[in-house]
Order: sequence, then C-alpha cells, then structure tokens
Amino acid sequence: MLESLNFLDFSFIDAIDIALVALLLYYVYKLVKGTVAINIFIGIVMVYLIWELTKALHMDVLSSILGKFISVGVFALIVVFQQEIRKFLLMIGSTKVLTNNKFLQNLNFTQTTLSATTDVEAVINACEKLALTKTGVLLVFARKNNLDFIKNTGDAMNITLTQPIIESIFYKNSPLHDGAAIVEGNKITATRAILPISNSKSIPSRFGLRHKAAFGITEKTDATVLIVSEETGQISYIKNGEFVLFSDNDELLEIMTEDLS
Repeated sequence: MLESLNFLDFSFIDAIDIALVALLLYYVYKLVKGTVAINIFIGIVMVYLIWELTKALHMDVLSSILGKFISVGVFALIVVFQQEIRKFLLMIGSTKVLTNNKFLQNLNFTQTTLSATTDVEAVINACEKLALTKTGVLLVFARKNNLDFIKNTGDAMNITLTQPIIESIFYKNSPLHDGAAIVEGNKITATRAILPISNSKSIPSRFGLRHKAAFGITEKTDATVLIVSEETGQISYIKNGEFVLFSDNDELLEIMTEDLS
C-alpha cells in the first residue's frame, strides 16, 4: 500500500519540475490561443493526461496503445506544427523575461544594437500629415528586444527613415502599406510585417486589428508602437501593452525621444 503512494513524496525538485512544465504549457497556449491549433493543442494535452492516468491505474493494454500513439505523434506534430514551433522558439528567445535579464544582456544574445537615433520628429510629422487623410499607419520601434521573428514575416528593407519615406510606405495605394513597418535605429528594416494579435479583454471593442496588433507586440517585447487610425485619424502611442497618454504632439515627441534614445 505504501509503495503505491510513493508518488505523494514531494520534493523541491518536483516543485521546479511542475513549475517548468506549467511555464512551457503557458507559452504554448499563449502562442496558439485564438487559432485553429488551440483545439489540437487541447486534444494532445487530454490524450497525454489519459495516458498518464492509464499508467497510474496499471491499465497495461490501453496504456501501451496510447504510448505508441504518442511516440509516433511527436514526429507528426513536428511536421504539422513546424511553423508554430518556429514561432514558439522565436517568442521564447524574444520574451522580456529573458532579454531583461542582466546576465543575458551581457552575453548580447537577444538584444538589437541600434546604430543611430530615430528621427522622431520626421516620424511624427509624417503621422500628422497622414492623419489628415485618415491614412492608417502602424510603426513598430525596436528597443532592446530582437524583432527578427516579426521582421521575417514581412519584406526585408534597409531604408533610412525620413518623412517622405513613411508617407510613401503607408500611402493607401502603396503595395507596402498593409501590415507594420519595423524601425530599428533610424532605418526601416521591414514592411508588411505581421504582428501577434493581443487577446486581452481590456482593449475596448471600438479598436480594430491595427490596435490589437500593437498591443500584441508590446505585450511580448519592449518595442513601442505608433498608430494612426484609419477610422478616426487619431494618433496613438502604445508601450508595455498600454496606451501612453499625451496632451499634444509636442509632448509625444518628448516621450518618444526619451523612449528611443
């Protein structure tokens, strides 16, 4: 009887094991939440739990069948979910928890080295002009976190950031206006990039995908985002998954200059 209760012995290592598994499941769930893959993810978790239960109850036949299914299923999952797995690994490598760690910062694995200061005045002037015609703008400004996992979803660029360049990219008939433009230092390094969508319930329903995408990338990285609404022409600035309030564009200039310096 006592031998059958050995699993109740709980050590510090067991606590770490459970915490790491919970963290892994959290990141996987965060990645697939809101997509079709969420149903497959839940199904896999359920099959695994049933397998563990059958092993604990010594249901040898069913346990053996499920065990073989899971062992083969691992290889099938790598093929089926190769894009999701790639995004997951990139997301882990770009998460704030890792990139804000002082030890990792010293190793310089996960940081982006910005070669020049962003011309914030040119950015705001361009957004002011585009706001007059209610032209949608979605500009992502890299800071310490590496944004390669976002840049790889769009078209690679290496353009010096100027007011005319921003206006031409987001001009409504431009082939580059869809998606986000990524700014690193004073260079636009990608256009038409696809950002992760936030699932936060705190975002007011009046905001569309452009704002949800801005919240999504600022929740996962330390990047900041400047938006011009296509519906209202309003300029918004988002950092750390929240709106940054400003009274006028002069104050916005000061805030962005400080953030991107």
